[in-house]
Amino acid sequence: MPNGGFCKLPGGSVVVAIGLPSPAGDGATVRFLVHAANRARALTRLRNLGLRAVYLRGNSEPPTPDEVTAVLHHPDGLLWRTTVHELWHPVRSLPKAPAA
Repeated sequence: MPNGGFCKLPGGSVVVAIGLPSPAGDGATVRFLVHAANRARALTRLRNLGLRAVYLRGNSEPPTPDEVTAVLHHPDGLLWRTTVHELWHPVRSLPKAPAA
């Protein structure tokens, strides 16, 4: 089950942070940050990227204040990174699964 969580912002929108297996299939875990009107829309944005089995159960790892700031200051409102020491990347730079 993916680990993650969310936080509700004063304006009513939410920031969802969720760790999922890398779409590149290299065994790494990728942490995604999504800013949306509500949790359902945030998860739908991830599903529309091809990450079909995205569910958020519980709030075990909500986004940190630094993560919230990062996603709010990005025009797309959707970021990812693989490790804690790596910078955030826009979703369009996400590696794709290798073609079979």
